[in-house]
Amino acid sequence: MIIEPALLRPRLDNMKRLGFWKGRTVLDDLDRNLVNSPDRTAFIGHNATLGTRVALTSRELDERVNAIASLLVSLGVCKGDVVAYQLPNWWQFVVIHLAALRIGAITNPIMPIFRQRELKFMLNHGEAKVVFIPKVYRGFDYEEMFAGMAADLPTVEQVIVIDGAGSNGFDTMVSPFAGKPLPADAQAGRAGPDDVIEILYTSGTTGEPKGVMHTSNTIISNLDPYAERLGLGKDDVVLMASPMAHQTGFMYGLMMPISLNCTGVLQDVWVPDKAAEIIESEGVTFTMASTPFLTDLTNIAEKKPAAFKSLKIFVAAGAPIPRALARRASEHLGAKIVSAWGMTENGAVTVTRPEDPPEKVFETDGVCLRGMETRVIGGDDRPVAPGQEGRLQVRGCSNFVGYLKRPQWNATDEDGWFETGDLARMDSEGYVRITGRAKDIIIRGGENIPVVEIEGLVYQHPSVAEVAIVGMPDERMGERACAFVVAKPNSSGALSLDDISNFLLGRNISKTYLPERLEVVAELPKTPSGKVQKFRLREIAKSLNADR
Repeated sequence: MIIEPALLRPRLDNMKRLGFWKGRTVLDDLDRNLVNSPDRTAFIGHNATLGTRVALTSRELDERVNAIASLLVSLGVCKGDVVAYQLPNWWQFVVIHLAALRIGAITNPIMPIFRQRELKFMLNHGEAKVVFIPKVYRGFDYEEMFAGMAADLPTVEQVIVIDGAGSNGFDTMVSPFAGKPLPADAQAGRAGPDDVIEILYTSGTTGEPKGVMHTSNTIISNLDPYAERLGLGKDDVVLMASPMAHQTGFMYGLMMPISLNCTGVLQDVWVPDKAAEIIESEGVTFTMASTPFLTDLTNIAEKKPAAFKSLKIFVAAGAPIPRALARRASEHLGAKIVSAWGMTENGAVTVTRPEDPPEKVFETDGVCLRGMETRVIGGDDRPVAPGQEGRLQVRGCSNFVGYLKRPQWNATDEDGWFETGDLARMDSEGYVRITGRAKDIIIRGGENIPVVEIEGLVYQHPSVAEVAIVGMPDERMGERACAFVVAKPNSSGALSLDDISNFLLGRNISKTYLPERLEVVAELPKTPSGKVQKFRLREIAKSLNADR
């Protein structure tokens, strides 16, 4: 498959001229690390399933990268082919990405929560050639699931199972290539700085996931200013417990440690007490995650503050951070709490500074990183005055290079401004505060819920006449999904949340997407033209939440 980065050419020369795109890849950074400090610990993986801790130096990382790259070549993977992997935060996740880049393949990380419905779309849309999966993760058998989908995945030629037995087991397939150099002809296809290296699917308002495409230049142009803003360097220890199949985990848990030549620590299953133990034992100095993670660590820190003595910075992103929590976390964790906002399409865009006063950290979502611009516009598409609400637009070095096979959705004008779908206010100093979303999604614990798709499925329930799903504020998760349903007049029995949940699970959707509250109503509030007034439903959901 030939993948064209639609949004690359219009800004290529300008980004290079301004010095934001330096023509570097993460493989170049790894090569540098191999020369400067080959025996420095590059990654430490904590595997809750096996109860193991695996530490890899840069040299050991490179050796494993070569072995998997050779395996991919033996399977017929060529430059431009897509290699998908539905893995938790295991060391194999890192190595597979680097191996694919070494031969010019494109990686498609997929969240472990996804099931048949989402997987069939993503793998077929991206035309994945090889897929890596766990045998079992969190009690779920992925090998069995993929075996049942084989006929529905025509482009997938090989499924490789981590910790699996038999001929398609990861260890069995990689072992013949261990300790051997990658053939020179295979290295000739190595990914360049403007090649697409990542396709990451994100849920939006279109009714299907969108494949966000990034290059090395777009990603690395974000990592350098991000580390600069936060004062991160080679002596830091980065904990990533957010899924690396999310852009947060991918960019700041996988790419950034290699870029900085520091140590990345991976946690695959979020257990707060285990995270505190890892922070203490590994000397973690930095982490980035969404609000629920911060809440959990703060609760532990109130009882065991000594466990967090090494932690310097916690970046909270992915969902709005309650300001009361930010204040409490600052007090008990002893770390700087930094607010940030960004998207899969561009990584972190606005980040507060560690030295910012409390009103900036607790009441805004930060100011632009170097190389990025934001503006807030009104209904006339002109910038509004400071403090006024409008649509948030973004442009700059780390903006993505288009949606795979869906250029009509790129939402980027001829001047490079990308329509984020968020509503915001910006103060006179450029600090942004996200106030809402123009696009119809719910963010639950940092995970986007594709409202349009789930509503369409609920509508198929034989007893449902109408449905509208909105976000219900939640202190820990940020939002939870509340479904408002109008029952069909002739439906038998009362609709319940269990009825809706079981119906949706029967369509093989992720449990994360299930509504967590059901309200059966006589009618949905609508405009004279018949459009559902979701703002009124959000107000109702908010009051219901307060009454819980």
